[in-house]
Amino acid sequence: MVSAGKDFLAGGFGGMCLVAAGHPLDTIKVRLQTQPKPAPGEKAFYAGTWDCAMKTIRNEGFFGLYKGMAAPLVGVTPMFAVCFLGFGIGKKLQQKTPDQELNALQLFNAGCLSGVFTTAIMTPGERIKCLLQIDVCIAKKTIFKGNSVEKILFIYGGVMSCFKGLHNTTLDVPASGMYFLSYEWLKKRLSPANKPGELSVAATLTAGGMAGMFNWAVAIGPDVLKSRLQTAPEGKYPNGIRSVFVDIMKTEGPKGLFKGLTPVMLRAFPANAACFLGYELAIKFLNWAAPNL
Repeated sequence: MVSAGKDFLAGGFGGMCLVAAGHPLDTIKVRLQTQPKPAPGEKAFYAGTWDCAMKTIRNEGFFGLYKGMAAPLVGVTPMFAVCFLGFGIGKKLQQKTPDQELNALQLFNAGCLSGVFTTAIMTPGERIKCLLQIDVCIAKKTIFKGNSVEKILFIYGGVMSCFKGLHNTTLDVPASGMYFLSYEWLKKRLSPANKPGELSVAATLTAGGMAGMFNWAVAIGPDVLKSRLQTAPEGKYPNGIRSVFVDIMKTEGPKGLFKGLTPVMLRAFPANAACFLGYELAIKFLNWAAPNL
C-alpha cells in the first residue's frame, strides 16, 4: 500500500536520481535556449547540441556540464517529493474506493494537481540554476566568477528575484498531467497480465523514459519562455512572459519556441527513466522497511 508519506519520500529519491542522470544535457539545453540571436552575417556561438557540449568541456572542463547542479539537487528532493505526493493526493481525491482504477482524464487531472503543488518550490531553484548555467557569456566575458549565489542574486535583483517568473511556472501544469498520465498508461501496458502494475527494471526504465519525453513534448515551449525570462536583465521584458513570446515570434519565429529540443529529448529518457526507477525501488524498500508508514 502506498501512503502519502511513502509517495513523499520515494518521490524525493526519484528526483535526486533524475538530476544526477540528466543535468549535463539540461545545462546544454539552457545555454542553447538563452544564447543571443547572432548579428547579421555572424554565426551563433553554439551551432547545436554537440558543439555546445564540446565548447563547454573545452572552455570549462567536463564538470562545466554540471554547473548549477547544487541548486536543483537541493531543491529537487522537496520538489519531486511534493510532486509525487500531489499526484497521490490527486488520485485519492477522485477515487470512491481505495482500489478504484482511474481513467485517462482522471490521471491527467491528478498529474496537473502535482504540477500546481511544485510551482512555488521549483521557481527559485530554476532561477539560480539557469543563471549559473549561463555563467560564461557569448563574448567569453565572465559575468561573475566563483558560482557565488549571493553575488548572482545581487547582480540580478536580490533575493526576491529568485521568484521571477513564479506565475509563469503554472504553464508547466499540463506537462505534469501528461507526465503522470503517460507513465501510468505505459505501466499498465507493460506489466504482465497476471501481475498488473508489477514492472521489471527494464519496463520501468522504458515507461519512465517515455513519460519524460511525452512530458517535454508539451513543456518545451513554456520552458523556453521561462528560461529567457529568468535569465534576462531587469526591465528587458516589461510584460513578463508575454513580452518574451512577442520577442521570440518577432526575431526567431515559432521555431524559437523549440530551441534546445534535441538535448531536452536526449536528456528526457535517461533522466526520467532514472527518476521512476528510483521512485519504484524506494517504494518497494519503504513497503519492506516501514510497512505502517
